[in-house]
Amino acid sequence: MMKETLHRRGFLKAAGLAAAGSLAVDLRAGAQPEEGTSSKYPRLLSGCCAYSYGKYLESGKMTMEDFILKAVELDVDGVDMTTYWLKSHEPAYLAGLRNFAYRHGMPFSGAAIGGETVDLCKPTEKRAATVEAIKKWVEVAEALGASHLRVFGDHLPKGATEAQGIEWISETMKPVCEYSAKRGIILGIETHTEFSIKASVIGEILRRVDSPFAGCNLDISNFLDHPYEQIEALIPSATHVHVRDFYNGERKIPLDLDRVWQMFVKAGYQGYMSVEYEAQEDPMTGVPKLAEKVKTLCKKYSSV
Repeated sequence: MMKETLHRRGFLKAAGLAAAGSLAVDLRAGAQPEEGTSSKYPRLLSGCCAYSYGKYLESGKMTMEDFILKAVELDVDGVDMTTYWLKSHEPAYLAGLRNFAYRHGMPFSGAAIGGETVDLCKPTEKRAATVEAIKKWVEVAEALGASHLRVFGDHLPKGATEAQGIEWISETMKPVCEYSAKRGIILGIETHTEFSIKASVIGEILRRVDSPFAGCNLDISNFLDHPYEQIEALIPSATHVHVRDFYNGERKIPLDLDRVWQMFVKAGYQGYMSVEYEAQEDPMTGVPKLAEKVKTLCKKYSSV
């Protein structure tokens, strides 16, 4: 365990990531895993985010219970519960949802809150309120039995610098991670928008927080450029992964998922690869197609 911690800290110190500055790296890097480079058996588990069915959850045509049943039908290994569509935060409802999922053999890979709910990137004077707000979501995750909570730290206030944003997020995450650690819950900051889609930024934040209960919710599709280098740089600190088969937002440039999976194998990643569908095709037909790709790759490369 100590060796793993030292390995992780070593990565985070090295990876303020010579910034995504050694992005002059050959794009072919990581295309083939080198023999003997994986430090442990890779365990790549398929998953699905409730967000994939946001269109139906938002309209009320689907409930979270329906989503769990849909995940059973998809035959994935776990579900990420996007909290936007929870009917309530009351303990009785959350316990009932947890029971429902268990009885259908569907683990919760995590829970996810949105930036509109709480954004970690807030000036010092707003830190106390932000910390208290996230603590409440940690309690929701605990009630659900989810060991991972996705958080955002995206939006720099007008006039703020990147350095200030990194400091604010780091100093907010520290006390929240202390709180979540007592409940066995990891906070995963997502590679999402604005300055949080830089591997160098996420790496520096996690280096400063320096907690086994802080990690990266690695959304492989949100990078605007050099996705393979940035994904590879963050895999050592990835605690949950969101998957689409494209990157660069509106441009939707195809991602080579086989290549991406090989990078996770090379790094010995153990965790969920969760479908977060966001394409034009209706989710009812589009999600199963992406889920099938993810399941096929997990079976191809995982040790389980």
